This record gives sequence, C-alpha cells and structure tokens, in this order.
Amino acid sequence: MTVLVVTGTGTEVGKTVTTAAVAAVAVASGRSVAVLKPAQTGVRPDERGDADEVARLAGAVTVRELARYREPLAPATAARRSGLPPVHPEDVAEAAAKLATDHDLVLVEGAGGLLVRFDEAGGTLADTARLLGAPVLMVASAGLGTLNTTELTARELAVREVELAGVVIGSWPETPDLASRCNLTDLPVVAGAPLLGAVPAGSGALAPIDFRAAAGSWLAPDLGGAWDGAAFIAHHGPTAH
Repeated sequence: MTVLVVTGTGTEVGKTVTTAAVAAVAVASGRSVAVLKPAQTGVRPDERGDADEVARLAGAVTVRELARYREPLAPATAARRSGLPPVHPEDVAEAAAKLATDHDLVLVEGAGGLLVRFDEAGGTLADTARLLGAPVLMVASAGLGTLNTTELTARELAVREVELAGVVIGSWPETPDLASRCNLTDLPVVAGAPLLGAVPAGSGALAPIDFRAAAGSWLAPDLGGAWDGAAFIAHHGPTAH
C-alpha cells in the first residue's frame, strides 16, 4: 500500500504512537515515509504537533501539516472559532496523493475518530479515505467500551465501501483487566478485520532509539512487524494463566 489512513475509535487511544510505530517499522525496512496531519488542534504555532512527535519517535520521515488551530476542539469547530480556513477532504486527498508520488508510504493521521468533521459541510477522514481509495487502520482502546466504538467505526467504513485494513490496540496496559483480555478475541470479530498489533502503554515515553528497536514487535507482519497475534492472545487472553 502507498497510502494508509490512520483513525481512532475516539481521542486519546494511542493513534499518534501507533502511527509512529508503523512509520518506524517502514523506515527500518528502507522505505521512504511521509506523515500527513490534515488538521492539528490544541497546539500553539510554536509547539510540536502530532506529526512532529511521529518524526521524533520514528526517525527520518517527511512531515506535513495542512492546518493548525490553537483550541483543542474538532477541526471544523476550531477553524470556525479561529476565523481560519478549514481543511476539506479534497485538500487532504490531494496532499496525500502528491506525497505518494515520491514516498513509498504515506500515513494520514486523522484527528479523533473517523467522523470528526473537518469543515462545515461535514467532510471527514472517511471521505478522504474514499477519495484516495486507501485502506484505513483503526486504533482502538483496550478496555471496557471499545467493542461498541470499534464496531460502529467498522460499520461506517463498510457503508462507505472503504477497506478496513485491521485494528491495533493503541495502549495495551501492563496489567490488563478481564475486559481487555477478552477484547483481544472480540475486537477482530466486531471489526470484521484482523487484530494487527498491540502497542504497550507508555511507549511514547521511550527514547527514540528504544522505540524504533521495539516497534516491530508490536505490529503484525501485515504492517511490517513480527507481532504474533495468536501467541499474544495465548499469553494475555481470557484463558491465559
């Protein structure tokens, strides 16, 4: 794949760190990688954004941000309140396609969930993925409540005829509770797509050299890593002792 769209089932599910892990694995394999952030919210002009954080963790990647809004709100709301122009799905698709002409992999990281609005017309990351004909990687939380948001996101993608590449748990807890352990087997069922990895909680705090060395162990072969889902479930799942 040349373009991979990364969305979350909500905010604070580990989307940026997962994007960084995918980028790190691709860079380690010798691929050229670009990270596109359509709309960065909640960050001042002089602060590091999500795409910058991906570059810090993953290494030599091209970073592009289309718009930045200071207030920590949905992009459409933040744009309206700031008086700045919004981003439109067509803008994002055009930028991603341009980056894809000279990069092996372009990662488009959304803001929040799949249907967070970019503009007042209701344009979303799902619209961008459909315009690009690109698959979507869903980042989900581990614990109670994740099955509902995962299935809703998967159903919306199916309605729009957008491919769901798989699901990655964006922050796997050091001591998982029963819900988290059961969700290892339930997430791919409700998503109708494979579980493609589990990123340990706190991975974003690792030194970049350690992050890059470990990233491949968190992601399945479909994402360029060596994560063994069956072995992980056997060790951490509901029947593990």
